[in-house]
Amino acid sequence: MTVITENAQTDQFSETNNTIDPYDTDTQLNFPIVGIGASAGGLAAFEAFFSGLPANVDSEMAYVLVQHLSPEHKSILTELISHYTSMKVFEVEDGMAVQPNSVYVIPPGQDMAILNGILQLFEPTELHGHRLPINYFFRSLAQDQAQKAIAIILTGTGSDGTLGIQAIKAEGGMVMAQSLNSAEYDGMPSSAIATGLVDYELTPSEMPLKLIDYVTHAWDSATHSHLSNITV
Repeated sequence: MTVITENAQTDQFSETNNTIDPYDTDTQLNFPIVGIGASAGGLAAFEAFFSGLPANVDSEMAYVLVQHLSPEHKSILTELISHYTSMKVFEVEDGMAVQPNSVYVIPPGQDMAILNGILQLFEPTELHGHRLPINYFFRSLAQDQAQKAIAIILTGTGSDGTLGIQAIKAEGGMVMAQSLNSAEYDGMPSSAIATGLVDYELTPSEMPLKLIDYVTHAWDSATHSHLSNITV
């Protein structure tokens, strides 16, 4: 498996489940991992996304949130998301094992990758404003999870995530992007859509049901059969 370096990312290319042990590395990864990247305007987009997930339904997916965050300020994203989902929401610590029906939030001032289903944190070598943390994570997700990887690009300036979705698609994964008319800042979704690799362009609130529909039909697994009666 290729080891991702910081230099590589700049190349061209309510109730919660309190039984989850975030460090349980014995979990078999027979579920999709959804990487969600956002920058400016991301808080509202994340809120809309998780508000759109059907209540009291286990999606049997894991959600990993990568937002451009200032290293000087504490992130409120973990607390915010916990108000809109019954899933357990974690701010990532190095060595956390990804589990289904859980949300993982990148901490400020860190880059993040996934290896064998374990989230790993790294001190950035690039200055804030020059880093591409969404590309960094999506590339590792593609290498680690192949066709089980799903990438979502939400509102944001710039083009972070565009190279990452190319890696996701090359491994057989699926890509969504926020529709341009619903994005507060359309730079990131516009750049992603311009590649021609985006499978679905939707508002954040429309994404969860389409995501469930995709997983139900694309995966030949009894794990997700209970989702088949959810209407898209």
